[in-house]
Amino acid sequence: MSFHINAKTNEIAETVLISGDPLRMKYMANVFLEEVLCFNETRGMFGYTGFHKGKRVSMLGTGMGISSTAIYVHELVKNYNVKNVIRVGTLGAIQSDLAIGDLVLAQSASSDSNVNRLFFEGLDFAPTANFELLQSAFKITQENKFNTIVGSIFSTDTFYGVDENRWEKWTAHGIVGVEMETSVLYTLAARFGIKALAILSVSDNIITGTSALPDVREKAFTNMFKVALETVEG
Repeated sequence: MSFHINAKTNEIAETVLISGDPLRMKYMANVFLEEVLCFNETRGMFGYTGFHKGKRVSMLGTGMGISSTAIYVHELVKNYNVKNVIRVGTLGAIQSDLAIGDLVLAQSASSDSNVNRLFFEGLDFAPTANFELLQSAFKITQENKFNTIVGSIFSTDTFYGVDENRWEKWTAHGIVGVEMETSVLYTLAARFGIKALAILSVSDNIITGTSALPDVREKAFTNMFKVALETVEG
């Protein structure tokens, strides 16, 4: 048991899928897992362990943002000996050619957060995905013919900004989209020597103004879970 996860040591698998939205995990656990055990409801962060095609896997909501994600990833690794963490979440595209439902495999994550600079004493650390997981996930997306891009993303601390043009410099440098969690996941994975990957569904496009409805964000983006679970099986 840890401060924020009310689970016994053996109730969480070595591989955990995380998402900012705990209701997404509740829904997807019922869709994809068998013999499901609910190991956490503390603070509304639903956590489940079950089997997918014979492979034991867990799912856990982390809440939105770098700070909340950092708490749960830290406790998963240090208190429950988790070895692989795959983020399955949504992303706002900042490249005009990305459509709602497209998949993004995040190879790296830039950020406006000060978390890494605090730890690295003002220097920049470049958080990146585990290549083995990234390579496996990309192969699976191609076999399933999912519209997928492998690219660099941006993890922000502020959902609502004051500068209407704040993404222009990042778009110009090839950043494909924006979310709020991956940077710290990749940093903690490097620190603790575990494997991590973010598999993200495009939920809106900031450039074109298109957007998915809330219930679609919660329930419809199943392809990223299929890829994540098949990556686990590999």
